[in-house]
Amino acid sequence: MIAIYKREVRAFFNSFIGWLFLAATLLMTGIYFTVYNIIYGYPNIASVLQSVIFLFLIAIPILSMRILAEDRRQKSDQLLLTAPVKLWKVVLGKYLALLSVFAIPVAVIAIAPVILSFCGNFQMGISYTALLGFFLYGALALAIGLFMSSLTESIVIAAVLTFAALFLGYLMSGLCSIISQTGNLLTKVLSAFDMIGRFDEMSNGRFYVPSVVYYISFIIFMLFCTTQSIQKRRYTTSGKGLKVGAYSLGMIVVAAALTVGVNIVVGQLPETMLSLDVTSNKLYTLTDDTKRFLAELSDDVTIYVLAGDEYKDENLDKTIGTIESLSKHIKVSYVDPAVNPRFYTEYASEAPSSNSIIVVGPDRSRVVDYNDIYEYEMDYTTYRYNVTGYDGEGQLMSALAYVTTDDMPKIYIVKGHDELEFENIFTQAIQKENIEYEDLSLLNITEIPEDAKAIILNAPTSDYSKDEADKVIKYLENGGNAIIIPTYTKEKLSNFESILDFYDVSLVDGMIVEGDSGMYYSNPFYIFPNINSDDITQSVYNASVFAPYSQGLSYDEDNEKVYYTSLLESGESSYSKVNLETAENFTKEEGDIDGPFTIALKAEKTVDNGSLSKAVIIATENIFTANADNLVPGNNVKFFGGVLSALVEHESSITIPVKYYDAANLVFPTRVYALVAVFTIIIVPLALLITGFVIWNNRRKR
Repeated sequence: MIAIYKREVRAFFNSFIGWLFLAATLLMTGIYFTVYNIIYGYPNIASVLQSVIFLFLIAIPILSMRILAEDRRQKSDQLLLTAPVKLWKVVLGKYLALLSVFAIPVAVIAIAPVILSFCGNFQMGISYTALLGFFLYGALALAIGLFMSSLTESIVIAAVLTFAALFLGYLMSGLCSIISQTGNLLTKVLSAFDMIGRFDEMSNGRFYVPSVVYYISFIIFMLFCTTQSIQKRRYTTSGKGLKVGAYSLGMIVVAAALTVGVNIVVGQLPETMLSLDVTSNKLYTLTDDTKRFLAELSDDVTIYVLAGDEYKDENLDKTIGTIESLSKHIKVSYVDPAVNPRFYTEYASEAPSSNSIIVVGPDRSRVVDYNDIYEYEMDYTTYRYNVTGYDGEGQLMSALAYVTTDDMPKIYIVKGHDELEFENIFTQAIQKENIEYEDLSLLNITEIPEDAKAIILNAPTSDYSKDEADKVIKYLENGGNAIIIPTYTKEKLSNFESILDFYDVSLVDGMIVEGDSGMYYSNPFYIFPNINSDDITQSVYNASVFAPYSQGLSYDEDNEKVYYTSLLESGESSYSKVNLETAENFTKEEGDIDGPFTIALKAEKTVDNGSLSKAVIIATENIFTANADNLVPGNNVKFFGGVLSALVEHESSITIPVKYYDAANLVFPTRVYALVAVFTIIIVPLALLITGFVIWNNRRKR
């Protein structure tokens, strides 16, 4: 076997084919690597490999077409057929030679993540798992090429047959959708030929065991078929052709059944045994909070997923499967909207989108629309929305908590003073906390409702009346809680500021300018404040929040009536620019106030009835906006969730924040683009081609 292996490896590199394969593979990889990783700054190579893999449709047939067909055409295969070497060793030797040639560009590509890891937060787990899938896909393609080469003595026919088989595997997923949108027995059979789908499963951040088993088992099957093909030809000349042919066909059928059986058995294993999350932020791993909640769950819950087999969202399907495996009280049922289009009417007035979820508990239910499972962000270079975060676990756990408890606290959002409206991601954060919310006009009530766990005063731009301010203060004097977000205005809002006076807090004149360039983005008003440790900031303590256009908060730390906890602070070199209307730049001027400043704080005051009134005061209205949150993906929403949790304590509180894809792209100087492009697209492929041509030409002249 070793002699055959060495002979075939030498043959590849003594001819032009081996060098051409290396050059073409590294050329295409270099093009996409330069574009995706260097120019666009993608922090993994999965996209590069997904783009390159189409090259196999042509490269693999060319590489493998001669491996057995040429021997048969030149009659040199008779030496192998009569040699005292077991056929499986002959086949394995030739296959390992093919695999070795293919492994060379894979090894070169494997160096890229190591190099790029020195340039930023590179996703090594995703990259190497995708590279493993790339290698296994190529290994199976080579096994198919080897088998096709064993069927004929024509290298052209061998190449065409290999191309046809690989092309079918490349298109099979789409063909199955055309045959049946909902899936049937035929599509399940045909899915066994879906080679590209398994690679995609290895490229999305999971080490997926069924995909690995699929590739390895079918590689072994194709090598077995190749051995049987040669075995049949060995005995055809001895007059045993019919008998051996039937024997070979029977063995192939048995081997096919075993291969399919192994894949079916592996696919039935519990979801927790099927995949390993390799994302840097554990995108697909359930949090400890979820596991504790499921372990303590005592009510029976049914999760209905509105999707047919063909339309299942793989990420969501795996999350639901894992949740089901962790609690005996959870039952999952898939309902195909095409078969039962009116199923939703018992739980919702409007039809939710496909792949939406209905969680049904003992007394109540909640619909989780599929549009809320992922978060999107507009890419203004392409004017397309890109997926930036996955919230499958968060939405499911919020719904589970909602349907298994009667504890539903309520907060009121005060309106009527040209307040800033909360955007969708922040109202969703309130819902995920299983908190009901309602708009409240202070003019239309005599007092704030008793069921108010907290009120939100979100950046009013016109002043409260004295009566309105008194209603808020009376609510606080009775132990009420509040989120108070003042805004910068030219006019003084005296009545609104009297609410801050209840906690002995006031606003510093002007707006904060950050003097430390490491603590702002683009301009000194766009602040990344220091984050102090507290229950509220626990989820963002080791991260960053974005607080543009902030004011400072003034208070007496020695106040015996109020206990203060500073949450966000500006840097030591910050100052408050007082005369904003006349300022021409960010330079500190006479009259500006030296920092640092508290931007957000928690104030706790014991009131006359002995209860504790708590307020979180945040002196920037822009912190709870989608634009600010996009700059630190999800961290501002996490901070908002922490504020809600601190003010509204209830038994059903389980908040799993959105898990954001690591979008921190790599950044390179423009000159690096040209250097990388020249090296990967020109120098390396050209050097390989020249080397291959020189070797081939020298041998031709001998």
